[in-house]
Amino acid sequence: MEPLITLVAVTAVLLGAGALGVRGLRPWPVALRGGLAAMFTLTGVVHFVGMRQELIAMVPPWLPAPDLLVTITGVLELAAAAGLLITRTAPWAAGGLAALLVVMFPANVHAALEGTGTPLLPRTLMQLLFLAATLAVVAGMRAGRGTRRSAPAGDRSDQDARPVRSY
Repeated sequence: MEPLITLVAVTAVLLGAGALGVRGLRPWPVALRGGLAAMFTLTGVVHFVGMRQELIAMVPPWLPAPDLLVTITGVLELAAAAGLLITRTAPWAAGGLAALLVVMFPANVHAALEGTGTPLLPRTLMQLLFLAATLAVVAGMRAGRGTRRSAPAGDRSDQDARPVRSY
């Protein structure tokens, strides 16, 4: 539940800051990137501190080297969290996290069925929300939202092209 709370709280704070006038936080993908970065920093850190043994126990028995897999996924989560904060790498990081969420889902199912993790229905719903958030960042970045770069002087392609009237 902590990852969900982190995602929602950080995204809401950043959206609020954007609404209050922080220009770089106005596009919703930027706020969502910040929320996801905070969430995946949290989940990446617990791969090494605090919940490491529980995460190792979640790895299905048919996968080799559970401790190595937990280390690899933790490093990937931390690297992608950092990548979300850089405009150029954010779509790649979000796409990678989406793939990671899909690949890691069997571990969540295994843990739920073994009674060692979050029950399956709430976990599945959270996983779908996390997946939707990462894919929304990819889509938002592709649509040109979520970037802090401004258009070059004279380029009005993203602005209203109506002529300015003077009275």
